[in-house]
Amino acid sequence: MTKFEMDNNKILVSIVGATASGKTAIAIKLAQYFNTEIISADSRQFYRELEIGTAKPSKDELQQAIHHFINNKSIVETYSAGDFEKEALMKLDELFLKHDIVILTGGSGMYIDALCKGFDQLPKVDTYIRELIISRYEKEGIGFLQNEIKKNDPDYFYKVDSNNPQRLMRALEVIEATGKTFTSYLLQQNSARKFKVVTLGLKWDRNDLYERINSRVDMMIAQGLEKEVRSNLEYRNQYALKTVGYSEFFDYIDGKQDMQSTVNLIKQHTRNFAKRQLTWFRRNADTIWVDALNEKAIFDTLKSTFE
Repeated sequence: MTKFEMDNNKILVSIVGATASGKTAIAIKLAQYFNTEIISADSRQFYRELEIGTAKPSKDELQQAIHHFINNKSIVETYSAGDFEKEALMKLDELFLKHDIVILTGGSGMYIDALCKGFDQLPKVDTYIRELIISRYEKEGIGFLQNEIKKNDPDYFYKVDSNNPQRLMRALEVIEATGKTFTSYLLQQNSARKFKVVTLGLKWDRNDLYERINSRVDMMIAQGLEKEVRSNLEYRNQYALKTVGYSEFFDYIDGKQDMQSTVNLIKQHTRNFAKRQLTWFRRNADTIWVDALNEKAIFDTLKSTFE
């Protein structure tokens, strides 16, 4: 049993929030309190070649609590939300044999939803459609994908990372193949789960959050983000590197912009990403939003859900 009185139901405590909102620190404190383990649902922290730009937990933090799904893949591997759902459910079955509570945290809303709710099976897409979309993307750039998704599925456009061409292409494939929005294929009713999900959202004043984001980017630069990007330059076309903090450096390395412009873009794109994350997480009416700086309120809120 845990330190809180509760029944025998298994509980997955999901800690969500924008990037730089302190999810890792809170997850570790909860894991230590409940003597349990953490499942990471951050779609970039899976990749062992990417450290600085993904804001992975430090070595010290990884020693403070057992984490799963960090450094478990290579950037040359393909890994989807569906793959994560299957593997994470298997890991939860294992963890719930030892623990009443497991902690889930990360900033990738689609991966969190995959584990907590599941997704409908997406329709198969003819190879011709996929190749046509890829060809147009290569010729016209990401603006083509953004415009098409915004026009044909605005609900998805304002939830997805609009700088992620892979996700935009996948959605456009479905739209072109079926004539329906990609959003319509996202599961409307949750898949049956053998555990209860309690979701806490970490709430910040916007200006304070943006200051944290800017400071984090400065820290990443000081820690050697440029060197990390250069060490993976041969993989620049891999899906894992088409993300904030890495893609902006390619224009700098190619001589198209200076370092200060690169840093400013990373900060701007990270702030934009934070907005999209919060839009995604706020659509879940079951999320309980708590002051990220009020640790007592976080624990009290959890306690109330167990009663």
